[in-house]
Amino acid sequence: MEAGASTGTRTTRFMMEGVGARVIRGPEWKWGKQDGGEGHVGTVRNFESPEEVVVVWDNGTAANYRCSGAFDLRILDSAPTGVKHDGTMCDTCRQQPIFGIRWKCAECGNYDLCSICYHGDKHHLRHRFFRIATPGSERVLLEPRRKSKKIAIRGIFPGARVVRGVDWQWEDQDGGNGRRGKVNEIQDWSAASPRSAAYVIWDNGAKNLYRVGFEGMADLKVVNDAKGQTVYRDHLPLLGEQGPGRTGPHGLQIGDQVNVDLELEIVQSLQHGHGGWTDGMFECLGTTGTVVGIDEDHDIVVSYPSGNRWTFNPAVLTKVQIPVPVTSSSSDNQTFAVGDLVQICHDIEKIKLLQRGHGEWAEAMAPTLGKIGRVQQIYHDGDLKVEVCSTSWTYNPQAVTKVASSDGSVPGNSSGERLSALLKKLFETHVSGDVNEELVKTAANGDAAKCEECLKRPEADVNGVFAGHTALQAASQNGHLEVIKILLRFSADVEMEDKDGDRAVHHAAFGDEPGVMALLAGAGADLNARNKRRQTALHIAVNKGHAGVVRTLLELGCHPSLQDSEGDTPLHDAISKKRDDMLALLLDHAADITLTNNNGFNALHHAALRGNPSAMRVLLSKLPRPWIVDEKKDDGYTALHLAALNNHVEVAEQLARAGKADLDLQNVNLQTALHLAVERQHTQIVRLLVREGANLNVADKDGDTPLHEALRHHTLSQLRQLQDVQDVGRLLMGLGTQGQDKKSSSFIACFLAAHGADLELKNKKGQTPLDLCPDPNLCKTLTTCHKDKESHDIDEPPVPSAAIDECLVCSDGKREMLFGPCGHVACCNACAPRVKKCLICRENVLSRVKIEECVVCSDRKAGVLFRPCGHMCACESCAALMKKCVQCRAQIQHMVPLSVCCGGGGDVTYVKGCNASGTISEVKADPEEEPTPSNNTGAGEALLMNNGSRDTSHSDIQKLQQQLQDIKEQTMCPVCLDRLKNMIFLCGHGTCQMCGDRMSECPICRKAVDKRILLY
Repeated sequence: MEAGASTGTRTTRFMMEGVGARVIRGPEWKWGKQDGGEGHVGTVRNFESPEEVVVVWDNGTAANYRCSGAFDLRILDSAPTGVKHDGTMCDTCRQQPIFGIRWKCAECGNYDLCSICYHGDKHHLRHRFFRIATPGSERVLLEPRRKSKKIAIRGIFPGARVVRGVDWQWEDQDGGNGRRGKVNEIQDWSAASPRSAAYVIWDNGAKNLYRVGFEGMADLKVVNDAKGQTVYRDHLPLLGEQGPGRTGPHGLQIGDQVNVDLELEIVQSLQHGHGGWTDGMFECLGTTGTVVGIDEDHDIVVSYPSGNRWTFNPAVLTKVQIPVPVTSSSSDNQTFAVGDLVQICHDIEKIKLLQRGHGEWAEAMAPTLGKIGRVQQIYHDGDLKVEVCSTSWTYNPQAVTKVASSDGSVPGNSSGERLSALLKKLFETHVSGDVNEELVKTAANGDAAKCEECLKRPEADVNGVFAGHTALQAASQNGHLEVIKILLRFSADVEMEDKDGDRAVHHAAFGDEPGVMALLAGAGADLNARNKRRQTALHIAVNKGHAGVVRTLLELGCHPSLQDSEGDTPLHDAISKKRDDMLALLLDHAADITLTNNNGFNALHHAALRGNPSAMRVLLSKLPRPWIVDEKKDDGYTALHLAALNNHVEVAEQLARAGKADLDLQNVNLQTALHLAVERQHTQIVRLLVREGANLNVADKDGDTPLHEALRHHTLSQLRQLQDVQDVGRLLMGLGTQGQDKKSSSFIACFLAAHGADLELKNKKGQTPLDLCPDPNLCKTLTTCHKDKESHDIDEPPVPSAAIDECLVCSDGKREMLFGPCGHVACCNACAPRVKKCLICRENVLSRVKIEECVVCSDRKAGVLFRPCGHMCACESCAALMKKCVQCRAQIQHMVPLSVCCGGGGDVTYVKGCNASGTISEVKADPEEEPTPSNNTGAGEALLMNNGSRDTSHSDIQKLQQQLQDIKEQTMCPVCLDRLKNMIFLCGHGTCQMCGDRMSECPICRKAVDKRILLY
């Protein structure tokens, strides 16, 4: 590719920074939701300059962003630009060569991944990787992925709904402007531009491929985005970081002017291995060339006026220093250098005109007028990046006046006046004379008298900004109540935001100032205001550990469960920070445990994941509804699954016992918590789940039971350990002694077999657990364990004896397990898992629930079974007062005493429907009308004998169900149908806050969402 220097630079920029690259917001993003939100994807359209890039977001928004000095964007995928690493291959998906970013393992020899595989968690997550953005760019060593955060990306991905975009040129293939289609797949527009197009099926039936990144084109615009891959955000390169304008390890960059100043013999020797030397290169000696490329070995490609290009070892090149001449507004020639001190023009109208096309004018620049700043960077067009008033802005060089050079000399100063003396004069005249600066500083220092004096000056602005903050924000963070009262008296705006979106209430939370918070609330401040990270003051107070502010905010009525940009509520933050006091405070003020963050974790899931037993204890003690303990994530994982997976024994014990979690719930792969514990060989969790009554024979999606899983993980080394085990009794007591390998899957297998795991169940491949066990010794041990268990089984159900509370299996323990669905109580906790059919009525046992203490009085054991829900959660005294089950809120139709559930005699209480007065009456069953259970009639059948006269009529039930459904439709979110509707749009329709925050248009009427109103 031989071309002129300018073409070469442009081509290199095209290749290195990539027109067509797919990008997401970067670390210095300050442009709100132009992109659609964190993780939303856009396409690089073109470069306005080496410092400015134009991006078209998938939502259709197009704007300019910074790619030098400040970095607004990260490169998600540079494959659409055609960047490729010749001679490489992804060692997982075998892509050859690797397009886009290359990820090279720093710990394995010659192991590379492409972007899809790297973010898809291929290879070892503990290994560190080098990121190679382009061939020849510097390798960047990254942290292990295991320690890094992942975010979901959203935009034009499979499942997204799209319409035609800004570059559409395909006539009416879509059926007409505004017609919609669905993205079916992301494909390659050409072999040289992978992942640069989307295959769309339009609603009119047409199908075709459209550009999404190819040559910077955006044929499509998303109306309902879809979720793409999850990526390691902080591992992505910044757009502009490695491209032209950035120096390499040799200090040279694209566009630099260079000379070869060394003697010929030295140049020839240095060129060995760096492109060599040919006779045609004599033109380089004494001629200035332009750097147009940097290859993979960091050698420099230089273009010369003849049009020839030569590759050099960077050691032979000398950079030519060229001053940047700039004409000032006074027609004096001013030459600027990095480090120079400059004074900003003080005429606001003049500077507004000068700034057009030179970084533009922003109202936030007003405090810099007349101030002294330092030149940080000089752009190619002469514009200056100046640090002034603790911020940085781009200025037209005609809008500034040089007051001192970087070397300390003062232009036009023949008197020898020292720089320090001059600066003192300048700062005295221009700093102390700024009323806003003085006001903010006095407010921050708490000088109420001086503050009031400043406010009485005619030029004073109570909402004036200095160093990015107002006086009210500074006083709020430092807790100066008297100053705040003065500022409020002068009508200070309590809702003004700083550059991070923080208001006065946020600053009071940062500073741990509950008194200030109360004062601001009294002045009408919005306690639920969010900053740019969507954090409320409550989020900040919880994260900072300021309990006083948390208490004050909650007492003042702030919303306890708003979500930040990560979806975390203050509950999530309190769990992360291990602040049980704040957790209890939040729950006492009705914080919503069920709200999930962006990763799908509610508060219980979060506590289980973090392994925080004290937080779990608080959560379980304050659950508003008991069944929340069994709520699943999108992947089917409950809190118990997460605790079992991560070996958080205390948390799992609390969930299983105090939380009464369902031990047999399955995730999307149909795995129970026991499957996961066995798979990870978490012995203590396995013991806990088995002894709490987990079903040992549940099959996952492959038909494998936990015993299959244990034996699959069994290794030859573990088999040798088993030969030393002679005492099967120790296995029955609980996985051997402390000296043995507790993580051995062979011990777990024997433990499962000893507690009732079926050795004959086949998985989907037709294998029994024993088929997966190659060691005959282990097979024999497993069979012995299983037979020992079976010897305790009882062939015939015994007739209930006088000892009505004695376990029918072992006769040692007391009956404490409620069988479902029959409702009988026949066994103790230890024996119940072995029983497959009820010993009283011979009905198959589908569930086993341990009978705990009464949830109302906590004094006595629960002793009354509620029908039809089947729960036993209250004692006889408390049950007499109930009309609805306290556990599930279902209407109680029958109350069955424990003695009847145990197969003995007793009265069944029936609850009638509402009478005309609206009250509910109870009657005792007449023994003559209802037969008592006998040897010929199971108690389960007796309990269910009732006629229509005793129940609410069928039509009344239907009517009540319809009314309940109507109420649900009016109050529940129409999107998820899961949470209460608490957010209203201007069109009048509403959703829950979690769904509403993610929507750009109303799901009912399709109007654009301009404003969201929260209901409290």
